[in-house]
Amino acid sequence: MSLKALNIPTIDFVGKRTYAIIFSVLLVAASIFSLTMNGLKLGIDFTGGTLIEAGYQQGVDLAEIRATLAKAKFERANVQYFGSTNEVLIRLEPQSISSAKLSSKIINLLGDDVDIRRVEFVGPKVGEELTNDGGLAMLYALIGILIYVAVRFEYRFSLGSITALIHDVIITLGFFSLFQIEFDLTVLAAILAVIGYSLNDTIVVFDRIRENFLSTRYVDSPKIINGALNQTLSRTIMTSLTTLLVLLSLFLLGGETIHSFALALIIGVVVGTYSSIYVASSMILALGITKEDLLPSEKEKKALDSRP
Repeated sequence: MSLKALNIPTIDFVGKRTYAIIFSVLLVAASIFSLTMNGLKLGIDFTGGTLIEAGYQQGVDLAEIRATLAKAKFERANVQYFGSTNEVLIRLEPQSISSAKLSSKIINLLGDDVDIRRVEFVGPKVGEELTNDGGLAMLYALIGILIYVAVRFEYRFSLGSITALIHDVIITLGFFSLFQIEFDLTVLAAILAVIGYSLNDTIVVFDRIRENFLSTRYVDSPKIINGALNQTLSRTIMTSLTTLLVLLSLFLLGGETIHSFALALIIGVVVGTYSSIYVASSMILALGITKEDLLPSEKEKKALDSRP
């Protein structure tokens, strides 16, 4: 039975893979260039510094607070609203004075009506450790995924999934580098979540590709992969759209605290959906996957036949 008879779309994804590859190469190249030239705007979680949460009885103007701090030699202070216009979050570079003295100094600068609700200090040493641990966490996640997919499917599928994940991570990091959006621990957590989301999407597509290879005769690889992509397309779109609805709500209504976290996930979901359709499948096709590669070996056949 044809795909049209089953109301399954017949989009030629594989036929357009050349354009998709060029598009991906341009995005990855631009991201790497930005990361090389601009780097990431690391938050105090990584660089070290002081975070101060201040409350006012009335709404305040952030520009005035920034100007006041700049006059007091806090030139690179980061000031933003924290939930409402009378709650402010101030991030300062590492200071040589204690938290108590710093709080008193901030109160003197901003006025007696300000209420210092919390002061958190992150030392440069802790920030460096967090940077290293975050990078290692991402590396270990990719290695674990590489092993899992190689065992679950076949090494070509493993390389395809890792290529897609690296593609997603680089583009997400490149976006934060290009627009100099602060990169903190919440964004790192979002990127690790993107790896899991993108892998889940890719595994669903790979499962259908493998099933189609094993159940179809005398059909070339591009046609089998194209059919699998169309068969899983509705599931992919629905999953991505429902996820994006939640993330957009968090981005628009969740406040400044999770703004960057939600943004990273939005970018990751969009790019991850694209990569599971074009990047991962194009990679296994380029590596020359065939039906024979997925058939069980004679040893595996005997093991399966001997099972009760």
